[in-house]
Amino acid sequence: MTAPAITASGLRRSFGDHVVLDGIDLDVPRGSVLALLGANGAGKTTVVRILSTLIRADAGTARIAGHDLDTEPGAVRAAIGVTGQFSAVDDLLTGRENLVLMADLHHLGRAAGRVRVAELLERLDLVDAADRPASTYSGGMRRRLDLAMTLVGTPQVIFLDEPTTGLDPRSRRAVWDVVRELVADGVTILLTTQYLEEADELADRIAVLDGGRIVAEGTSDELKRRIPGGHVLLRFTDAHHLDAAARVVGPSTREGDALALRIPHDGDVRSLRALLDRLDGYDVDALSTHTPDLDDVFLALTDRKAGR
Repeated sequence: MTAPAITASGLRRSFGDHVVLDGIDLDVPRGSVLALLGANGAGKTTVVRILSTLIRADAGTARIAGHDLDTEPGAVRAAIGVTGQFSAVDDLLTGRENLVLMADLHHLGRAAGRVRVAELLERLDLVDAADRPASTYSGGMRRRLDLAMTLVGTPQVIFLDEPTTGLDPRSRRAVWDVVRELVADGVTILLTTQYLEEADELADRIAVLDGGRIVAEGTSDELKRRIPGGHVLLRFTDAHHLDAAARVVGPSTREGDALALRIPHDGDVRSLRALLDRLDGYDVDALSTHTPDLDDVFLALTDRKAGR
């Protein structure tokens, strides 16, 4: 069995009297994406800074790509890449020069470094702008260049700390495409984001951070099923069939004069099939399912009164 790319147990961190992390546990399989959701100040960036060796935890243990965070920090740094909230791009250099600088810092050697730079310019769709100063790049181009700089060292694990903040929808989706390609190649991603659509699109699993603790973790669908409000809406051809169906489906609500019946449902396929079996013989004109989205999950699970 392959060891997880990221494991953490009991991570704690305080700044003065303020407890930011109060016992965080993580387990991220290789070649997958974990999205860490939380309000501003919830501790998402602190998790990234600890796991990327930028700061130390007050307590707890972690292993990254098989290396112990405390006893093998150099090996951890060699195995990871970090793209933070703010670009690390040098505006005075061209895109190509930024990447060459990173290749030199990784001691790739002149020939190998130039090959790697050319590969990344092509992969991140930056060839046409490669020899322009980075100061002329759009926001989306700067983020792609920033991500390319992270990839120079061919990291096994990448921490993306709110990587698409401030980008327009087209640029955001371009970054998503790169993330999907990386995961397909076996790279592991820990993503922090405030864009719930981003987590829904990219993450294999989502962890919700609130009050210094992970208050829920699961796939997007699993988290949505935890929140009340899911239902099946059935429409009938006439009132007779609606009345008859209402007597066999259990708790339900009529939708005014629309010949429709709203039945609480968590989205589970097996129970939906059982419901349809009970309705066999009734003239159902249309069926639709409705489940809470990640907005509902986020609002239900995080402490909005704490002002974090």
